[in-house]
Amino acid sequence: MKLGIDIVGDVASLLDAEVKAGEKAVSTAMRIAGTGLKDAWRAQITGAGLGPRLARTIRSEQFPKGRPSLNAAALVWSKAPVIVNAHDTGPLIRSRNGFWLAIPTPAAGTSRRGGRITPGEWERRTGLRLRFIYRQAGPSLLVAEGRLNTKGRAVASRSKTGRGLVTAPIFLLVPQVKLPKRLNLARDAERARDAVPGLIAANWVEVKI
Repeated sequence: MKLGIDIVGDVASLLDAEVKAGEKAVSTAMRIAGTGLKDAWRAQITGAGLGPRLARTIRSEQFPKGRPSLNAAALVWSKAPVIVNAHDTGPLIRSRNGFWLAIPTPAAGTSRRGGRITPGEWERRTGLRLRFIYRQAGPSLLVAEGRLNTKGRAVASRSKTGRGLVTAPIFLLVPQVKLPKRLNLARDAERARDAVPGLIAANWVEVKI
């Protein structure tokens, strides 16, 4: 028995076409996987109640740029990695100097720069002095004498008679705080990774001879 093989067409051209099909398939698969992971992480963040602003810090990018490649890769990251990582790992946070963590109450308001206000910034903004109150049971306090405005924030009192003057807790003082783990980014990353082979196969267009 004799077997014969006839090659129809230019072998070099066929191989080149197959390589190009593979480059396109891999690049398309990585783009889909990267975009899908970005969307999944954003959905996790908003679903955990952390807000759309933090969700929008999740970005994705594909490499190499502007051309298909068999070595294509996708990068998904956050522009606020410290905050996102804290909610992903649930770390134990301690004060840098070993003393207290100051957690603002609603009466403290927010920082003009955004986020949590510090005791020093609060005193400069209001002109009031904070007073330390130690409590054996429960967190200690930083309090101030003033009045509460319509938004429930402590401000300086203008009353000469002392009417409406209250002692308001402005900050809770704790030695450490354990953040709850609210995200599971590794789960979505593993799903995106496992989907890549199927995406490559689905986007690999067969070269016609």
